[in-house]
Amino acid sequence: MFKTIDWGDGTVVMLDQTRLPQEVIYRTYRRPEEVAEAIRRMVIRGAPAIGVAAAMGIALGMKDSAGLSTPDLEHRMEELARLFASTRPTAVNLFWAIERMKRVFETHRGAKFREVAEAMVREALVLRDEDVEMNRRMGRHGEVLIPESARVLTHCNAGALATAGYGTALGVIRAAVEKGKKVRVLADETRPFLQGARLTAWELAQDGIPVTLITDSAAGHFMARGEVDLAIVGADRIAANGDVANKIGTYSVAVLAKENGIPFYVAAPLSTIDLSLPSGDRIPLEERDPEEVKHAGHSRVAPEEVAARHPAFDVTPARYVTAIITEAGISRPPYEASLRVLFPVNS
Repeated sequence: MFKTIDWGDGTVVMLDQTRLPQEVIYRTYRRPEEVAEAIRRMVIRGAPAIGVAAAMGIALGMKDSAGLSTPDLEHRMEELARLFASTRPTAVNLFWAIERMKRVFETHRGAKFREVAEAMVREALVLRDEDVEMNRRMGRHGEVLIPESARVLTHCNAGALATAGYGTALGVIRAAVEKGKKVRVLADETRPFLQGARLTAWELAQDGIPVTLITDSAAGHFMARGEVDLAIVGADRIAANGDVANKIGTYSVAVLAKENGIPFYVAAPLSTIDLSLPSGDRIPLEERDPEEVKHAGHSRVAPEEVAARHPAFDVTPARYVTAIITEAGISRPPYEASLRVLFPVNS
């Protein structure tokens, strides 16, 4: 299995997802500002993966802050937290990871610099390793929902590339395949960044899992023809009532699935569930550069003078979500009750 992100002798190493599938290139970052820019540019993307990237970026910044006084070190920690919080507003995993790093810093407040720096690096690596294990547990819970010889529709990329490894939605598919089930995947291309075409298709091909690429607008066609048994996607933030923010176009897939009587599942770690937000209309939705809509890769596909809009995410109301798969188990409606019981009492 390829590595999405790694820590290498005081550097952060990422697989450059903007270059896939044409090239497999790993980038090395030595400064936290470089890591933050890589998140903004989607060199690394996917809610769990950018949380790990932010943790490693903060560790990198603290490691390079030798010689600062305790007040200056505290100020540096605040700067790093603001830097990474400004990169992508929708994925709550990012803010969850930042808060974990802040808590570790507070625990070691006043300790020798070396102890502080080492603790920050350890926590970032724990976050990475926990993510992989959570995804595997999620896969074990979710694979029971995938029947033998299932035809599964996916949207965007929620695999190893979107996490520290194994994947959320694709992790469930991987777990089903590991159980011996013969699964075939229909992957939406996911315009305009083409995460389905460039990333999901590449990732599944690496694992030898049969995958067929379709245009986003063809999903309803294949559902209506009886060629889809279920849909499964990841998430960037889930509100307390089960509303799901995910890559733009997810809402359309969910509505089509409901119309055609097809289960629509969401796979995401507990860190993606934001119980502080009562509903999806409170989730901040990132809007990216409209030029990305007017291009396919480096090729212009629309007149330069034409206006465009590029919301990166949409919100799928909970009424369209059949179940939410997490590392702690599977939740079903009503989500206001079922999601809360997944969390420890003191969380």
